[in-house]
Amino acid sequence: MMIGIIDYDAGNIKSVEKALIYLGEEPVVSRDPEILMKADKVILPGVGSFGDSMANLHKFELVPVIRDMIKKGKPFLGICLGLQLLFESSEESPGVEGLGILKGKILKIPSAPGLKIPHMGWNSLHLQNEGKLFRGIPEDTYVYFVHSYYLQAEEPEIVKAVAEYGTCIHASVEKGNVFACQFHPEKSSRWGLKILENFAKLDGEGV
Repeated sequence: MMIGIIDYDAGNIKSVEKALIYLGEEPVVSRDPEILMKADKVILPGVGSFGDSMANLHKFELVPVIRDMIKKGKPFLGICLGLQLLFESSEESPGVEGLGILKGKILKIPSAPGLKIPHMGWNSLHLQNEGKLFRGIPEDTYVYFVHSYYLQAEEPEIVKAVAEYGTCIHASVEKGNVFACQFHPEKSSRWGLKILENFAKLDGEGV
């Protein structure tokens, strides 16, 4: 089974590829639409700016490819910036439209005394709404975050994990065959690898 990793000149692609190889999967890093369309599952990783990344997705003509893959029911996972790009807009880049596949906004983490931004480090998850990525994952599992902006999803039922960091962060969402994590499962030790494994085991309909 092939897992496509979308290469659009964003950071953090290598660590996702290495984690999947460790799990015995066959990741292929590419921006070639034909190769990505042949993949059984697809991951959109990323670290960087919302605006620059959307510009790159347009430049490499990947926006219609992403929409097509999702429409065809391929299990699709956004990680960190990849989660944010699936939504409509971000305060980081006013006026830039996201992919708009899911409804919600990306907001700046509000500053508060003693709160460091970016939010960088381990934080526990509160699980809800029976996420498929979290099968076999215990409540209050710690995962690794690096971000200054956070998701506020419009549909509460798609939110499968939240974290507290000065505000309630929607840390993971699932809707149909679309999955996304604000944290980095590939850097989140044993349980993070389990989350990636759960994604790798999904069938073609995202279940």
